[in-house]
Amino acid sequence: MYKINEIQSLVNIEIDREIDRIKHTKPENLYEPMAYALEMGGKRLRPVMVLMATNLFDESIEKAFPAALAIEVFHNFTLLHDDIMDQAEMRRNALSVYKKYNPNIAILSGDAMSILAYHYLLKCNSSERNEMIHLFSQTALEVCEGQQLDMDFESRMDVSISEYLEMIRLKTAVLLACSLKLGAMASNAPNNAANLLYDFGLNLGIAFQLQDDLLDVFADQIKFGKRIGGDIVSNKKTFLLLKALELADDQTKAQIQDWITRTDFDESEKINAFKNIYNRLNIKMITEELISRYYETSIQICKKIALPSEAKTEMINLAEMIMNRDH
Repeated sequence: MYKINEIQSLVNIEIDREIDRIKHTKPENLYEPMAYALEMGGKRLRPVMVLMATNLFDESIEKAFPAALAIEVFHNFTLLHDDIMDQAEMRRNALSVYKKYNPNIAILSGDAMSILAYHYLLKCNSSERNEMIHLFSQTALEVCEGQQLDMDFESRMDVSISEYLEMIRLKTAVLLACSLKLGAMASNAPNNAANLLYDFGLNLGIAFQLQDDLLDVFADQIKFGKRIGGDIVSNKKTFLLLKALELADDQTKAQIQDWITRTDFDESEKINAFKNIYNRLNIKMITEELISRYYETSIQICKKIALPSEAKTEMINLAEMIMNRDH
């Protein structure tokens, strides 16, 4: 069995090799932004999950390299378009693609990345390849559905917590779940095991996004890699905001509504105002408790996979590493 750091190294080598190929592809204005996006690095969590899932059933994890590349390129495509829609100028402590180049270039390069992802996936030699493409396509559509819900929520003040959790399931969690199931399918794993890995990733993905919401308010900005309080400034309907509205008295609700409807404000003042509200209502601890519930559910699902417990140690270690992150 490979260790997490060994798989991370393999992923980085494979992606760096692909970046070099992309850099030398014409036209430059289409492919150079793609290489720039991939060079930003990040945690590269999803391709690592692909290879770790493969490794549960097969030592020859190189057979899953195409699926790992497909997932990472697709994920980065979503970031290119998300940054345009959110007007996010920074990504991983660097200029986002649309700010470094321009929005039209970022849109087209993102489109090309979404198509390129399928080219990688078609290189998989698994007997499950057709099913892998079906899963990938369904996941890609669900990610778009989640993004649309997120955008719809911007103009609504009646978003429920259950609606929010469904949105992050689609926008974030299904891609982590897909990464694990693709890795299992690349090694022709039993269907039951592949499905359990999907459910493991789904619950872990929801915990992951809830933690991302929490870090956006309470993390160290340098470690986090993007502006702290961005969700507050843009009135994102996160779990923290929705829970605060649920628990707040009338005076506090009025204060929240006032900040949300203001068009002219000092960003630091708004962020501090919301942090004070969240602290008064104990939102940080409530969010941490919900994160813990989803995380524990994911671990219990992982334990059900019909493999020796020692074979699943690295997968559980990865889940712990994800949830103990501070950025």
